Amino acid sequence: MSAKEKLRQTVERLSESEAAETLNYLAQHHRHSDTLDELLDRAPLDDEPSTPEEEEGVREAKAEIARGELFSADEIKREIA
Repeated sequence: MSAKEKLRQTVERLSESEAAETLNYLAQHHRHSDTLDELLDRAPLDDEPSTPEEEEGVREAKAEIARGELFSADEIKREIA
């Protein structure tokens, strides 16, 4: 028996109030599952100094962007697919 089948059987045995409590729990749990944005928002700030190599990489990347040398998300997806 699959986990979903076991879950369905268990749900059928719940009282109406137990089902409401369980539904509320699942809704809260689902709402609070971490998205990448939430994880990044809670991440500590990077307070380590940048290396000269990292600073050079940033300058190169900004120059490429200024020259229009960028790829869309769709282009990247096609490239790696």
